[in-house]
Amino acid sequence: MTARTGHEGYMDWAVYTVLFAAGGVAGVLNVLAGGGSFLTLPLLIFLGLPASVANGTNRVAILLQNIGAVWGFHRYEVLDWRALLWAAIPATVGSVFGTWAALIISDEAFKKILAGLMVIVTLWTLWDPTRKAAQQKKGRPQDQFFLLGLGFFAVGLYGGFVQAGVGFFILAVTSMAGLDLVRGNAVKVLTVLVFTTVSLGLFASQGKVHWPMGLALAAGNVLGGLLGVRLTVLKGHAWVKGVVTAAVVIFAVRLWLDG
Repeated sequence: MTARTGHEGYMDWAVYTVLFAAGGVAGVLNVLAGGGSFLTLPLLIFLGLPASVANGTNRVAILLQNIGAVWGFHRYEVLDWRALLWAAIPATVGSVFGTWAALIISDEAFKKILAGLMVIVTLWTLWDPTRKAAQQKKGRPQDQFFLLGLGFFAVGLYGGFVQAGVGFFILAVTSMAGLDLVRGNAVKVLTVLVFTTVSLGLFASQGKVHWPMGLALAAGNVLGGLLGVRLTVLKGHAWVKGVVTAAVVIFAVRLWLDG
């Protein structure tokens, strides 16, 4: 599978440069607010990948970014590894079913669903239910083990199907369980790392991953994650939220019309 560039070397380099840059922007967004895949996934489609291949390829960057994130949270001793039981495992089970659905759905239908999700999830995050829930509850996830398992199974279904925006939903679940946003983010990256490993493996087994494009995207993602903290300080959360909202809506309209 190749992008719409032919085989000319300079065009291939142009595509990979664009992907690296987009990965950097997505990495910044994932640190600042989340939802970076709502930019990279449509971009992969616009560059010529079938929707199913774009869906699989995007996960290469997600996987590598979260390896680094898990290491970072572990280093600062805010990662509770017991979350493997009540978060990562049920999410991974759900992701198997979600990935299966993503592999059998038509590319045209997937693009329509993605365009709708891009707008819905963006509007949902503007409401910012995660912050409200975090301010209202404190507690231990062990006290709600069964409900959390169901919540993360549903998260896995969504993440296995589309991945984009799944971090918002994970933080909503962890916040309702009483975790603050720091510990919730630690659970988020661990959960995404585990189920993305399985989901990416399933996509790859069906030949639905363009590895060179995925690695170019991943390189930018890692760098963007490092830059995200500094940009937060310089520009602030409100500015970033406005930029993300505008970009996602534009991409969603284009994707809908293109489908």
